[in-house]
Amino acid sequence: MKRPRHQIDLRGLQASCEANYWRLLRLLPAAPGVSRVVDAEQSGQRSRLVLEVLERCPYTTRVRLQSEQSHWFCTLPMEVCLYHDAGMAEVVPAAGRRQYEGSYPYPNRQMLQPDEKLQQNRFLGEWLGFYLSHGLAAESIW
Repeated sequence: MKRPRHQIDLRGLQASCEANYWRLLRLLPAAPGVSRVVDAEQSGQRSRLVLEVLERCPYTTRVRLQSEQSHWFCTLPMEVCLYHDAGMAEVVPAAGRRQYEGSYPYPNRQMLQPDEKLQQNRFLGEWLGFYLSHGLAAESIW
């Protein structure tokens, strides 16, 4: 029996990317090449989020996020591209990989989920939301 083709949740993806854009604007350091560190504590365990602006252009900004000393979040770096003209931010693959597709057949060689792009962007939203509500930075976040 053939599996039904995955339907892309475009509205959900766009809503997630728009919310992530505004969350990231609150956390971003002002200048390229500068990092901002946000510390958080949950249930007695500390975590640190490091945001680094990699590239700032008139219509886009590329940011690397990495969690350090974390027991609940991944510590792999995540790159995000902010599209200022559209007011959206999306997770983009790092290390020379191509953009995530909207949908993948399953199973596939990379073992990506059918809605990998949506899941990555929702995870980013949860991650940023946590640091916005529980985080402390050396300078004011808001």
